[in-house]
Amino acid sequence: MSSEPQTQIIPELREVTMHAHRPNDPGKAIITKNELCTATRKAAGFVRHIEFDVSGSGLEGICQAGQAVGVIAPGQDAKGRPHAPRLYSLACPSGGETGDGTILSTTVKRTIDEHWEDNSLFTGVASNYLCGTRVGDEITVTGPAGKRFVLPKNPGQHGYVFVATGTGIAPFRGMCLELLRDHPGVPITLMMGAPYSTDLLYHDFFRDMERTHEHFRYVTALSRQPNEDGSEPLYIGGRFSPTDGALVEQLQDDRTLIYVCGIAGMELGLFRSMVFDMGDDIALPYVAIDDELRDPEIRWDRKMMHKKIKATKRVFLEVYA
Repeated sequence: MSSEPQTQIIPELREVTMHAHRPNDPGKAIITKNELCTATRKAAGFVRHIEFDVSGSGLEGICQAGQAVGVIAPGQDAKGRPHAPRLYSLACPSGGETGDGTILSTTVKRTIDEHWEDNSLFTGVASNYLCGTRVGDEITVTGPAGKRFVLPKNPGQHGYVFVATGTGIAPFRGMCLELLRDHPGVPITLMMGAPYSTDLLYHDFFRDMERTHEHFRYVTALSRQPNEDGSEPLYIGGRFSPTDGALVEQLQDDRTLIYVCGIAGMELGLFRSMVFDMGDDIALPYVAIDDELRDPEIRWDRKMMHKKIKATKRVFLEVYA
């Protein structure tokens, strides 16, 4: 295993409250907003930004950016039991959308698929329930959950590179809003990967944020169409390039942290680009690999994560299948 540099500024994460509402003692919330957050209605999927009022519940005033809440869909599963909570990352800053901890938000994609056995339609239970709610509807909630994907205890002492695909953008919406509100001088690069430009989430919102905040960069990577900067289609890891001088400078700062959220496997492309394209001086503060993997012909896979490929304590991963 390649050695990790000895000089590291290891962040101490902020303390959080967990499980104010457990599944056997859920709380109630009221939907206050439900709107599409894709760039256009021509997107391949239906993704909605949903806000809900948790006033009077155990969630009021305690949720932190990067945490998740559970939603219990009404009805029963195939075995006649109440549905289990499904976790959704919060898309709001600590203090919620209004700053007083009452209005939380999340980013939800409808799950629509086929059962492979008989080709019958499969729809996600909680995601379709949430996407179908209207303002004024009551939902059942649990949580909050999560303590390892939150901002540091002293967020103003660091810089940030946020990397997202799909609804993995949710926690970064909240983190960016919080950092730019409370620590507007910290450098932030937000990277969003999607197949097509129509699939970018909160795209206009982040473009506006980039125009109005000097230290905030918003970078997109489209994998199935040319990018707006003229580059050929590429996955999000391809944005970790030595030609991006601003990113190189940021990664060379020993105060910089990397947060990655989205589909499982995206972290491999990111780390591989750092190692083979950016070099050890930049890569080693964030990832260490077995020497055998330095052969570019060797294929990396997720079974190697945490064994032959290890992120350092300056990298935070929240990936899902």
